[in-house]
Amino acid sequence: MLAIDGLYHRYAGASAPALDGVQLQAARGQVLGLLGPNGAGKTTLISHLSGALAPQRGQITVDGQPLAAVRARTPTRIGVAPQELAFYPPLTVMENLACFAAACGLRGARRAGRIAACLDFARLQPFADVRAEQLSGGLKRRLNLAIALLPEPELLLLDEPTVGVDPQSRAFVLDAIRALADAGTAVIYASHYMEEIEAIADRVLILDHGRVLRDGPLDALLAEGATVLTLRADGLSAERLQRWGQVEQGPDPWCLRLAAHQRPSAVLVALEAEGVDVRQAEFGRASLEQLFMALTHRALRD
Repeated sequence: MLAIDGLYHRYAGASAPALDGVQLQAARGQVLGLLGPNGAGKTTLISHLSGALAPQRGQITVDGQPLAAVRARTPTRIGVAPQELAFYPPLTVMENLACFAAACGLRGARRAGRIAACLDFARLQPFADVRAEQLSGGLKRRLNLAIALLPEPELLLLDEPTVGVDPQSRAFVLDAIRALADAGTAVIYASHYMEEIEAIADRVLILDHGRVLRDGPLDALLAEGATVLTLRADGLSAERLQRWGQVEQGPDPWCLRLAAHQRPSAVLVALEAEGVDVRQAEFGRASLEQLFMALTHRALRD
């Protein structure tokens, strides 16, 4: 549905571009997980898709048509649930939904039907007459999502939609987003929580310094770590592990990418013979966090 080709953007006065030749595709019925450290360009990318920024170079198309033309004809085809809560705190849940439904151009029976459907989808009926400012963190996030879904967008942009919520609310939001994709919506999901991306994404795009580092099916990206042995043990060092391959991370845990002729069982037997107490060992599938850290490195970002 969505295609981005060579998107470039540099903010005034910046020493480097925020986006530098970004390419991606998002399909109906799929969740595209968008990952990147602080300053990677995720928010700038979402700002372009939501119409807040115009491309300086490159193209964004929806079903083959320029994004600007699509938004001019049907601005509600793309919905946004931003990281910052986007509703009116003094208004009740129902008043917020009515206000944003009117802003989306919904009228009459369709307006009433969409409000009822979004209340039901986000399970907000018991709180319809509660002021938004009095809701818990999880309920506020659900209201944010319900507002974004009012016009039934074909593409849904989600920027950190589970920040500050309890585990139960997080699980509900993730299930709801997966259900939307299964029903045919194209979803772009930006998050710092790797386990969320692993739980619901079909594809993953890793962005850093405005460039795409990886873009592919989740299973394919995780398979890149099929030769990585992850160890938690006392008395290990990079020098000791390097005889079996390349040390990618450590300590606690150590991540060792085995050389082609090495087997994990041989490593464990040798370490045991040397008196190393291995508390935990994993092999055969990398975590998304391991891949992310290997690509973006461990240095703190502002």
